Amino acid sequence: MKIHGYTFSLITNFHIFRICHDIASYILFDVGHKQGESSDVTEAYIAFDGERDVRGYVVTYPEYVKICDQGKRVTMYFHARLSKKPESWGTFTDTLTVADEKESKGTRNGMYLTYKTENEDVIEMQVGVSYTSMENALLNLESETKEVTFDQARQVASQTWNEMLSRIEIHDSNTENLKKFYTGLYHALLGRGISNDINGAYPRNDGSIGQLPLDSYGKPTRNTFNTDGMWGAFWNLSQLWAMVYPEHFMEYLQANLDFAEEAGWMHDGMAAGIHTNGVQTNFFGLLIASAHNCGFDFQDPEKAWEAAYKNETGYQGRPFGPGKYDLRFLVNHGYIPSRDTVLSNGWLFNFGSSHTLEYSFSSYAVAQMAKRIGKTAEYEQLMKQATGWTHLFDPETNYIRPRYEDGTFIENFDPMQAWRGFQEGNAVQYTWYVPHDVAGLIERLGSDLFNERLMETFNSSQKSGFGGGQEIDSFSGVEMLYNHGNQPCLHQAWLFNYSGKPWLTQKWVRTICDEFYGVTPLHGYGYGQDEDQGQLGAWFVMASLGLFDVQGHAGANPTFQFGSPLFEKAIINLPTGKKLIIETLNNSKENVFTQSLVFNGKKIDNTWIPRRELLEGGNLVFTLGANPDTIRGTTTPPPSMSSDL
Repeated sequence: MKIHGYTFSLITNFHIFRICHDIASYILFDVGHKQGESSDVTEAYIAFDGERDVRGYVVTYPEYVKICDQGKRVTMYFHARLSKKPESWGTFTDTLTVADEKESKGTRNGMYLTYKTENEDVIEMQVGVSYTSMENALLNLESETKEVTFDQARQVASQTWNEMLSRIEIHDSNTENLKKFYTGLYHALLGRGISNDINGAYPRNDGSIGQLPLDSYGKPTRNTFNTDGMWGAFWNLSQLWAMVYPEHFMEYLQANLDFAEEAGWMHDGMAAGIHTNGVQTNFFGLLIASAHNCGFDFQDPEKAWEAAYKNETGYQGRPFGPGKYDLRFLVNHGYIPSRDTVLSNGWLFNFGSSHTLEYSFSSYAVAQMAKRIGKTAEYEQLMKQATGWTHLFDPETNYIRPRYEDGTFIENFDPMQAWRGFQEGNAVQYTWYVPHDVAGLIERLGSDLFNERLMETFNSSQKSGFGGGQEIDSFSGVEMLYNHGNQPCLHQAWLFNYSGKPWLTQKWVRTICDEFYGVTPLHGYGYGQDEDQGQLGAWFVMASLGLFDVQGHAGANPTFQFGSPLFEKAIINLPTGKKLIIETLNNSKENVFTQSLVFNGKKIDNTWIPRRELLEGGNLVFTLGANPDTIRGTTTPPPSMSSDL
């Protein structure tokens, strides 16, 4: 027996098993064993009704729950309905089987169903899941599958995805780039899972069941989500969502604001209402500020502000789950020192330098929100925090360098050494992590050294595929000059737009799109790199359109910087009903350098444009050539904190 087809509705899965032999066939429900990299199972229950229904639940203790919400468990309930009654059944625990048993509870356990089949027989199964109860798993199943065939469900799913994906229409003859683009766009929308039921019930952080508001048809007006943290998502997902899918972006942020109202703090990753963040930097304050800076309206603007401000400044009574466990040092001392923090599961963190850089960036973002709404004292406080990175800049080595609480820099400093003060990276990679104040970083390094290092970064990194080469590991590349397979580096190729060499942004962004990204199972996003719920795919989407914002829309007046588009024509169907049409003339593999840029008939000499102006829609026309234009775009760099003061 093999899976012949698989599709889904909002909460329910549809499976078709096709028989490929004339002997007995089995369906195995393995509920009690750890699956892949998922968390340990602490309890599993499964029951068969003797006809066609199988129901149960799986309780797990994820590794990140151990450090973020210690002692809590994630429970998923399910109800499966098969198209045929099995000939026989039984339960198992490891290799021990018990025939005719209809129920099992424990761990390492499960159930088997035996069918007498012939070649080409088909068995269908529909599965409803819930994070609140088995009753709601059944409700989800019956609500979404009643009088719905597999083919009908697949057609609806196809229509839904086609509507979402066709909001950006690509016209080009390069099939590989088309595959990369729409795979990336698909992943950018796929990553987060709905955690509420069809009746609006959802799991709360305290273990109780919450209730979402319902519309006149009894359906939830919004959803809650299981989600990874948004580390680095401001350089990919949120820019794409804000431009093309703002309804999803705002629903996603509102779900976290609802969580903050319940639990007191915003989460930085959640599974079934429970904190599960692993990076501990919590960039949701920045995302809320970016949405505000883009002009989006929150249901309760004051609560959105309060949650964002608390996320960047609140440390008293802050539990480990919301992240930023070391925020007090930035707030009170200006930087986070080099010091060990031992987590409850035994992991050791010492990431004060990368956290200082990241918290400085997010402080800047929320400061811009404060400025826009007239919170003067809070603006000044947050802007002071935004300069935290300067306390770790070492003028002797010209790198960001960890320093102790007494102010001395760490000894035996090797800027290529990963993990010592820097999360999933090293000082060479993280010294570029001043996206809110690139002008300030250029001033400290000097433009010559800035460009010399940045050019060497990409000249050298191309030899290793812009990451860890062909090493199959989520952390490959953390000791390299550049690692496109991980978030901290995703803005670096765009920094030449700030340093007077925009043609090198055009060159290297195109090269990364061509060489890091592939279309094979082994070489898709680098080699075995962590996709992180659509982030690498969304980066390709934005880069291939020739648009990116190093500041992640953290600026009070967000901009887009320009690269070199991959496609002959892209039509972006904007939420306002207008269209942004990006045309690329004289485009080829060799012609990657912008010779001229025209928007709605007006010549653009800068390497950037205000976001609000671009999203009014119209025609953006790039003309490319084989040789760089070393004059255009060098006069006025994109905005930075230092240049805006």
